[in-house]
Amino acid sequence: MRAAYIEELGSPDGMKFGELPSPVPGPTDVLVDVIATTVNPVDTFVRSGVFRTETPFPFVVSRDVVGTVVEAGPGALGFKPGDLVWSNSLGHEGRQGAAAEQAVVPVDRLYHLPDGVDVADAVAVAHPAGTAHLALFTHGRVQPGETVLIAGAGGNVGSAAVVMAVDAGARVVATCSARDIDYVRSLGASAVFAYDDPDRAAAIRQFAPEGVNLHIDTFGDHDLTAAVDVLAPRGRIVLLAGVRSRPVLPAGPFFMKDASILGFVISHATTVELAHAASSINRLLAAKQLRPRAIETLPLSEAAEAHRRMERGELHGKRVVLRTDIS
Repeated sequence: MRAAYIEELGSPDGMKFGELPSPVPGPTDVLVDVIATTVNPVDTFVRSGVFRTETPFPFVVSRDVVGTVVEAGPGALGFKPGDLVWSNSLGHEGRQGAAAEQAVVPVDRLYHLPDGVDVADAVAVAHPAGTAHLALFTHGRVQPGETVLIAGAGGNVGSAAVVMAVDAGARVVATCSARDIDYVRSLGASAVFAYDDPDRAAAIRQFAPEGVNLHIDTFGDHDLTAAVDVLAPRGRIVLLAGVRSRPVLPAGPFFMKDASILGFVISHATTVELAHAASSINRLLAAKQLRPRAIETLPLSEAAEAHRRMERGELHGKRVVLRTDIS
């Protein structure tokens, strides 16, 4: 099979595209013919070695996959050849990735794709929407009627978080670049402010005079002073981006609000947590509420270039979908 893979950690220039042996599923695995995969920031972290995890070489990159079942092991109940399926947790902890013509997926990390859902839409939202769900519900414990501030709402994770928070009955205030304001409003946010607006903090306090219950920074800037300032008593701050960020915590105001800070990466999510997220993602995909903002489709052979563009910051608001069925 053809695959995009690495033989050592490093820059995208070290990525190769060529023939590798087809993977062999174990008794609780499913062999999938890959239709599409994509590139996430975490894929570049794994490839480069920033995010240390088990990478048996040659190592196939990429987390996300949509494809069709070829073979299901005797312990992989619920799947049969021809089923359209997806996963968002390959390429980590020794699991080979999805940037190949075939991939092996553990049965507890594989989900059916609802009828009528576009393959490219599904693979594009799988990872950011999974991250957004974990931020809002698993760690953020958002409740209907609460106010959620989503920073970086114009991005892939941020926009998915807006959709999911609104769907859950929360009131969303969002910050983003000025060019993204109309887009974020279209997702259902009640108030949207440019992150570089000097009056942003005052506007947020006016919108939510009692404070925000949940603050999620998908951008990774982590201005904890500003976050604590707008936080409601017993509010929560969830950190999920900014791998090199080293913010200063205003400890006094923070503990006087009985506040909490939680951090997570989707790579550490349990299979139960991922399954709960997948259920929500499937429901919103089927309802056409959850969709990528923009997609660029490339052949799988362009994986290295997609990694370069990701690292150069050229993919704002856009998902690159790598397909095995084009050249």
